[in-house]
Amino acid sequence: MRPSRRAPDELRAVSLERGVVKYAEGSCLVKFGDTHVLVTATLEERLPPWLKGQGRGWVTAEYGMLPRATLERTRREAAAGKQNGRTVEIQRLIGRSLRTIVDLQALGERQITVDCDVLQADGGTRTASITGAWVALADCLAWMKTRNMLKGNVMRDNVAAISCGIYNGTPVLDLDYAEDSEAETDANFVMTGDGRIVEVQGTAEKTPFSQDEFLALMALAQKGVARLVDLQKMAVA
Repeated sequence: MRPSRRAPDELRAVSLERGVVKYAEGSCLVKFGDTHVLVTATLEERLPPWLKGQGRGWVTAEYGMLPRATLERTRREAAAGKQNGRTVEIQRLIGRSLRTIVDLQALGERQITVDCDVLQADGGTRTASITGAWVALADCLAWMKTRNMLKGNVMRDNVAAISCGIYNGTPVLDLDYAEDSEAETDANFVMTGDGRIVEVQGTAEKTPFSQDEFLALMALAQKGVARLVDLQKMAVA
């Protein structure tokens, strides 16, 4: 039995609330159970120096946790003077994931920065961030379209992410912290709306896993991402 009493293939309660920040071109408050992330998308008429003059845009991401997103206060990274390795890894993952489904040529010489701020963490902050980031990005692009700033369709597909793991010998979907901290194996799957793989991060925390177990996790992830994509489409409809 899972600590949450969910079925092995059952997601936590997921919500995607749009338009939660007044000044951002796109925003989304995403909730995966007790994991809550505020995502904003900001349009900037500038590019990194290495991209200037190439006729294409850029989508990048930043990620951070508020000090009391966790049980005990986490020191702000600004106070430490630098980001830790986990933060850098996650924000790069979010940016890579979004760029796979964006036509950067159609975006033009502009940058969209997606900020993911974890308000409350209970496992799966990176997967929730990616899923909510797609909604915020979609709203930012819609904002641009209403102002005739875009020609053609910039966003080619959905992208969403979900965690899976082996808990007490059973493959399960969408780990919360109680499961994640005790899982024998955990993995994060980032996938497109048509089921293609963007990235897989899988680790044996206690016991190495077999190919069959990996395929079982993959099947769970495909089901979970398909459900998240449905929720994304409903959110922006």
